Amino acid sequence: GATSAPANPPSRLSAPRNRPEGKVLETVGVFEAPKQHGKYETGQLFLHSVFGYRGIVLFPWQARLYDRDVASPVTEKSENVAGHGSKEVKGKTHTYYQVLIDARDCPHISQRSQTEAVTFLANHDDSRALYAIPGLDYVSHEDILPYSSTDQVPIQHELFERFLMYDQTKVPPFVARDTLCAWQEKNHPWLELSDVHRETTENIRVTVIPFYMGMREAQNSHVYWWRYCIRLENLDSEVVQLRERHWRIFSLSGTLETVRGRGVVGREPVLSKEQPAFQYSSHVSLQASSGHMWGTFRFERPDGSHFDVRIPPFSLESNKDEKTPPSGLHW
Repeated sequence: GATSAPANPPSRLSAPRNRPEGKVLETVGVFEAPKQHGKYETGQLFLHSVFGYRGIVLFPWQARLYDRDVASPVTEKSENVAGHGSKEVKGKTHTYYQVLIDARDCPHISQRSQTEAVTFLANHDDSRALYAIPGLDYVSHEDILPYSSTDQVPIQHELFERFLMYDQTKVPPFVARDTLCAWQEKNHPWLELSDVHRETTENIRVTVIPFYMGMREAQNSHVYWWRYCIRLENLDSEVVQLRERHWRIFSLSGTLETVRGRGVVGREPVLSKEQPAFQYSSHVSLQASSGHMWGTFRFERPDGSHFDVRIPPFSLESNKDEKTPPSGLHW
């Protein structure tokens, strides 16, 4: 186990281990103080503060966070994409991280989060396949509870030893292999998150991160695809359940589509004090290189009453001139 000066005994970090006779906590490392300033490095081990899984940082991204809960100094009204007057939202730079999720923890978080996968369109003309890399997530700086471990392979993930190697002279003692740097460089248009949108209605916070996935040619037209990752968080103690989604999708070609449906990804998640968050990803396609989406989630309270939670408007951009499709994972 890790040791430290007696004056500051380490807080031991434990994770549940499945045993037939019940769960046994095993020590996995020692907590470190979360960073107030600066970024976490490649190789930093952490526990996710919301979903509780073990993970390791691959690399940071600088994103623009558009937070509609923070009043802007700009007071004049401006038309936003949803077509109703609202305050201009100024983006501020915020650090997010590309991380690997420990495969042992995926079963425990599957009810609260699709164990995130990064998906993009594979670059094969004969292939219509989505290319998916499971167990990759994007986490914001405040999601990270850092810890250290003496284990040389502390995270179980098929890419762990491909991307990182142990170097006891470094802090943290895991460093990027050339394959990680090459993969980041080659696929960054599909990995990079540029904008994060956040808005809270009646103590339900919705965070949306859109990603461009690529373009397909079909019947002499172009179809552009995006993935969007949504996290719902209940900041209140009252139990609520998501019942419906209602989307408006505006395309640069001038079409406006309305999508209504029950739940999200076939689920109607309950957000409680014990499990306050739910995260999922979905996909959308347009026959134009850009567009916008916005909408509402309808939630139900225990007394049967309903309320609508706003999904912050976000733009779908392709930047098609700068990007060539990804060619998948080839070393």
